[in-house]
Amino acid sequence: QVQLVESGGGLVQAGGSLRLSCAASGLTFRTYTMGWFRQAPGKEREFVAAISWSEGSTHYADSVKGRFTISRDNAKNTVYLQSHSLKPEDTASYYCAGARSAQAMGHIYEYDYWGQGTQVTVSS
Repeated sequence: QVQLVESGGGLVQAGGSLRLSCAASGLTFRTYTMGWFRQAPGKEREFVAAISWSEGSTHYADSVKGRFTISRDNAKNTVYLQSHSLKPEDTASYYCAGARSAQAMGHIYEYDYWGQGTQVTVSS
């Protein structure tokens, strides 16, 4: 049974930082492309960042480029999302996702497994 469990969300002031973690189990983590998505109230889920299985390739949404960094530790079966210079518009539930495809990038349909999400609230 595949499980993706996010943690690290919370309330932070604008300009602050957070590091989200996603612990994976039940899958061969090192062979999966991992991604982060987010969904704000009343909005569709949107892509944030993705990292290839080999950590050789990362991809970011334009809205977070230069402020967020995705990384992974295959020994710990964990993917991270480090965020800096947070803005109120970053407020959302953040979801971790795993894709079997090495070509997966920013599309929801490319991902096979999803976590339950962790809430990030950025106050102004």
